[in-house]
Amino acid sequence: MKDTAYTDQGLFCPGHVACAGCAEALSMRIILNTVGENAIGVVAPSCTAVILGGHPMSSARIPFLHGTLESAAASATGVRRALAAQGRDDTTVLCLAGDGGTYDIGLQALSSAAERNEDILYVCFDNEGYMNTGGQKSSSTPAGAATGSTPLGKTTRKKNLIEILAAHRIPYIATASPSHPGDMAAKVQKAMAIRGMKVLIVLIPCLPGWGLADDAAIRTARLAVNCGLFPLIEIENGERWTLNAGRTETDITPCLHGQKRYRHLDAATRAALQDEVDASWARLKARAG
Repeated sequence: MKDTAYTDQGLFCPGHVACAGCAEALSMRIILNTVGENAIGVVAPSCTAVILGGHPMSSARIPFLHGTLESAAASATGVRRALAAQGRDDTTVLCLAGDGGTYDIGLQALSSAAERNEDILYVCFDNEGYMNTGGQKSSSTPAGAATGSTPLGKTTRKKNLIEILAAHRIPYIATASPSHPGDMAAKVQKAMAIRGMKVLIVLIPCLPGWGLADDAAIRTARLAVNCGLFPLIEIENGERWTLNAGRTETDITPCLHGQKRYRHLDAATRAALQDEVDASWARLKARAG
């Protein structure tokens, strides 16, 4: 995919309450300015909702409906149907949620919307935990990561939401990273041209939740892409898999090194994580081959 340079249209305002150095604020800026003014948003309770704020002091220049944690996709469906009744089929319905409201609490509504192939653009800001409520683990938290509820490290794997969504055969699924803004903008632009359900999962290294330095979010996201911990991919109709970035580094250690949540890992656990990433990358290459 050819990267797209987005034009800042002032659709994301300064003065919001994101942490200094937060990669989610940057990602929201890219997404909102790529989507444009002809859009209505739905947001689940999350860091995203806090950053956006409420009317009339929202940091977004498009209207946003604040819904419940479990019903983001259902709420977006309602907005989509209301717009259709008004003949506004060209208005984008943008749904923003975190991994808690996507992988966990909101999965039922998301799966139902995917089964119906609702014409919405669903974005999950994946910071791999419930970072807005104390940093507890979610099913998106990787194995071994220490969280508020797994201080000795999570004992189960990260849920493979990509494959779950691919099984629904929706038109478009993609992953994106704030370290690759052109790729993110291009994927949003491509999704907007597709009718039906589109899901974009964006990696958000969380400064307090991952134990990162204030200036390390983008660097950590880039390392995750480069070593295969977070591959940049597209899946069309559940069948066509495309890798958008190569694996330039095979060792995951540099990516884990700056994260306090992994400092407790012993050599055996680190090696098991490495083996899992290697195997996942091999499967992706075979599917995209």
